[in-house]
Amino acid sequence: MSRIRFYNARILTMKDKEITEGELWTDGSAIEYIGAGKPSDRAFDREIDCKGNLLMPGFKNAHTHTAMTFARSLADSANLHDWLYDHIFPIEARLKDEHIYWLSKIGYAEYLAGGITACFDMYFNKEAQARCATDTGIRHVFCGSVNDFGGIDKLEDEFIRFNDYGDLISYKLGFHAEYTTSMENMKIINDIVHKFEAPLFVHISETKAEVDGCRERYGMSPVKLLSEMGMYDFGGGGFHCVWFDDEDMEIFRNRGLWSVFNPCSNLKLASGAAGFKDFIDNGMNIALGTDGAGSNNSLNIFREMFLAACLPNLKVEGGAFVDPFTILKAATTGGALCMGLTDSDVLDEGKNADIIMIDMSNPTMNPVNDIVANLVFSGHPGIVKMTMIAGKILYENGEYKTIDLDEADRMSNKLLGELL
Repeated sequence: MSRIRFYNARILTMKDKEITEGELWTDGSAIEYIGAGKPSDRAFDREIDCKGNLLMPGFKNAHTHTAMTFARSLADSANLHDWLYDHIFPIEARLKDEHIYWLSKIGYAEYLAGGITACFDMYFNKEAQARCATDTGIRHVFCGSVNDFGGIDKLEDEFIRFNDYGDLISYKLGFHAEYTTSMENMKIINDIVHKFEAPLFVHISETKAEVDGCRERYGMSPVKLLSEMGMYDFGGGGFHCVWFDDEDMEIFRNRGLWSVFNPCSNLKLASGAAGFKDFIDNGMNIALGTDGAGSNNSLNIFREMFLAACLPNLKVEGGAFVDPFTILKAATTGGALCMGLTDSDVLDEGKNADIIMIDMSNPTMNPVNDIVANLVFSGHPGIVKMTMIAGKILYENGEYKTIDLDEADRMSNKLLGELL
């Protein structure tokens, strides 16, 4: 277990907006010390001069489909329904473990280079993903992805297995969406939720057609349906949350549920723009995710922050002007808490050493009028100098420590040639 000392650093813990100057020490997988510096009677395995660069918690991609890198720039002009049913589902039916492993590796490389230290991933072939995440060293939270196409018989076993898989792997109950899941199967899922008294997550109210269809089937919105069934009795939340009405927001607020926004994907698929400012004003729990590389096409959390901050201005006459710190908090602390990563939410002594370093010499971070605003409005993956997860540096100055990118590119392209 190594000890690393970071000194001459700016430090943004995300406990508040304050940025301090000083040192941060890690011991094994945890943060040992944050402060101005003090004598140590133990040697460090490495000492890193940060030269005024910024240390902060890693970003949390709170909704994604990592292995869907196969769909990057595939069928870019289709709406959600046609994109899924005509282009995505037919290919997914042919994906094997080898595909999932190498396609995930490409996604993890993009995460690490962009400062993402954990992902909340809804996909299948989870054994291959867990192996890839462990080999890479990234923190990976599974979300159940069952629907009428399959997986319902594995949900309970997956929940047990992947919550006992390893320190970097965990699992939350979930299913794809109301419109892909029969009432019979939703009742089975609901029984599992109550058996384990566990939170549940699902794609919800992503398109107007989805909400209209649910009202035709059940006489209520997807949010109200799941709430009345009892699926949210133990918390959880939903992904996208574009077409919420006041009642939906009230249910989410009163139950303490998490709304995970994916603004880039929603715009690209013409699904709409979530009322982000309304959620904030209502005191709701919010987080950010990229969605998959097929519907985005990027796994760039900086772009999500920019859009989440700016899109509300289109909905409010005179502008909504969301506080950049609120956006940054959604992309870091909010994502961690949504995913159950309570030891990775902020930088603090005893917390997980899931840390990134931001290059403060990059032109887009200067002048330093407001570092938080620069991160949200002008930041990009190129400003990430280092990504550390569980005390291990996995990406530094453009170099991957656990990924052979040439091999990952070669294998993914080879396997894609068999699919497309």
